[in-house]
Amino acid sequence: MKRHLLIAGLVAPFFLSACASPTGPVEVTRFHAPEKLSLLGRGAIAVEAGPGMDADSLELKSYRAAVGRELVKLGYSEVAAGEGAQVAEVRIRRAILTAEREGGPVSVGVGGSTGSYGSGVGVGLGIDLSGKPKDQVMTELAVVIRQRLTGEPLWEGRAQFAVKQGAPLAETQLAAARLAEALFTDFPGESGETFEVK
Repeated sequence: MKRHLLIAGLVAPFFLSACASPTGPVEVTRFHAPEKLSLLGRGAIAVEAGPGMDADSLELKSYRAAVGRELVKLGYSEVAAGEGAQVAEVRIRRAILTAEREGGPVSVGVGGSTGSYGSGVGVGLGIDLSGKPKDQVMTELAVVIRQRLTGEPLWEGRAQFAVKQGAPLAETQLAAARLAEALFTDFPGESGETFEVK
């Protein structure tokens, strides 16, 4: 009985870690005009589809909602599209990064030794049963905050991360929340700086 409990105790962490979906850090880059900082984080703002994006896309709507939540936390008042003194234009981009295994699934190692008790040669055979690595989904969220009347950009930033295809964070709802939160961390941030949010 004790042996079964010991084996279960050793195996359980392996299965728990296999079920978790680790994610790398979110890479964030932001730019702003220092003389316009006083205009940021206040007033009415509309979150709209950026140029070239389908405003009716369900995926984009999830990202717009996530960006809107973060802007309200910063002190903005979110208004309907077409209204407000400022507009936050949202763009998203997704790409599949194909993973490739380095080397073949079978490796052969040869070793030898000599010493006072003779010499010997050994051959080792290694077989990788893990299969082809999973592809990764790279998602990028980009936001530009503009003055509505002039179209002048006040702030812009992008955040991106990659996770294994099929992982929960590859799904729109979770990815949108994570990327938007990372993008607006310590808003407005240092202009031109690229940093990672873990």
